[in-house]
Amino acid sequence: MDFKFDLTIIGGGIIGLATAMDAVLRFPNLKIAIVEKENDIVRHQSGHNSGVIHSGIYYRPGSLKARNCVAGASAMVQFCRTHDIPFEICGKVVVATSDEQKAGLQELMRRGTANGVPDLAMITPEELRELEPHCAGVAALRVPGTGIVDYKAVAHKYSELIVNSGGQILTDCRVNGIKRPSQLILETTQGSIETTNAVNCAGLHSDRVARLSGGHTGLQIVPFRGEYYDVIPSRQHLVRNLIYPVADPHFPFLGVHFTRRITGEIEAGPNAVLAFKREGYRKTDFNLEDTFETARYPGFWRMARKYWPDGLAEYYRSLNKQAFAKALQKLVPEIQASDLKPGGAGVRAQALTPQGLLLDDFAIVPSQRMIHVCNVPSPAATASLVIGRQVVNMAVEEFGLT
Repeated sequence: MDFKFDLTIIGGGIIGLATAMDAVLRFPNLKIAIVEKENDIVRHQSGHNSGVIHSGIYYRPGSLKARNCVAGASAMVQFCRTHDIPFEICGKVVVATSDEQKAGLQELMRRGTANGVPDLAMITPEELRELEPHCAGVAALRVPGTGIVDYKAVAHKYSELIVNSGGQILTDCRVNGIKRPSQLILETTQGSIETTNAVNCAGLHSDRVARLSGGHTGLQIVPFRGEYYDVIPSRQHLVRNLIYPVADPHFPFLGVHFTRRITGEIEAGPNAVLAFKREGYRKTDFNLEDTFETARYPGFWRMARKYWPDGLAEYYRSLNKQAFAKALQKLVPEIQASDLKPGGAGVRAQALTPQGLLLDDFAIVPSQRMIHVCNVPSPAATASLVIGRQVVNMAVEEFGLT
C-alpha cells in the first residue's frame, strides 16, 4: 500500500476537519489522515458559509440539530476565544411582517426555549426599531446569542491543530473506489490507502462515497444553490446585524434574510434553487451526470410534486433582481434593487429520502467499518466541534477505536 492509517476521514470540510481534530487529540498514538479531492480544504459548503453562529431556535426539540446547535454554539465561542479567532455575539431579530406570522414567532419561541436557548424575548415594533431602525414588522423575536465568525478561519485552525498533533491532510486525493478485504482499501488519485476504519464526510458526494463502500443509506444528495447579493457600502447602514423572516418550520430553507459578516459587509439572501451540478455555484453551471442522477431518483419527483410552487418562486427570484429585492423589502422597506450587487453563492448538500422527504435532521450512519455522515446542513458549522466529537464517540463504540 502507498499509505496505511488507523482512521481515514474522507472530505476536508469543516465536519471532516472537526472529526479528525477530535480523533487526533484524543488518540495521539493512532495514525489518522484526511483525504480531500480538492487542492485545499473547505473548498465547498464550508468555504461558502454565511458565517453565522446559530443559536438553535429553529430545530425540533430533541432532534440532533437542536441538541448539537446549542452545545455547539457554546463550544465554538470558546474555541474562538482560545485561539484568538475574531467573532462577535451581535444578536439577531426574527421578524413577523403580518399578524398571521405571529403564531410562527411563538413557535420559534417555544422551540428555542425547549432547546435551552437563553434570553429569548418577544419584542414590540417599537423595540424592534430600537434594534434595527430601518426594519418593519408587527412583532419580532430577539435572539441575543446569535453570533458571526469566519468559518474558513475556524477550519484552518482545525487543520493546523491536526497537523501539529501528528495527523495528515492529503489534498488532490480523490477516492475513486473502496475495497473490503481484511482492511478497507481506498483507491485514490494519490495511490492506495489501507485503513482500519474510515469516516465519510464527503458532503456533496457523501451518497456516492457510501455507494462505493457498499453502504446503502437509501438517501440521495440533491444540490440546492443559495445565491446572495451584497448590499452596496452606501446602504449598509440599513442593517445593523442580522434580520431574519419567520420561516416555515416544515421547510428546510429559511428564506431570504440580511446578515452582517465579521468583515462588516452586509449580505442579502440566499434563495434556494435546484442546482444542475453538485458544485454548481453559477446559474449556468451544468453537469449531465449530476442532473441525470437527481432526475432518476424517485424521491426527487415526489419532492417536486409537493414543493413545485416554492421552487418556481425561488427560480423567479433567482432570475429577477427586482423580485429578490421585493422579498427583502418585507423586512427592510427602504432597500432597493439598485442597492444590491451580485455576491457569492453556496451549494447545500440536501439529503432526500425515497419518499420525497427533505431530510430535516442530521443523519450519521455506521456501516461495515465506516461511518457515513449523510446529512449535515446548517447549523453544521456552528455545531462542528460537537458533531466531530459525536462521530469519534461513534467510532469508539462501533469499531472499538482506542
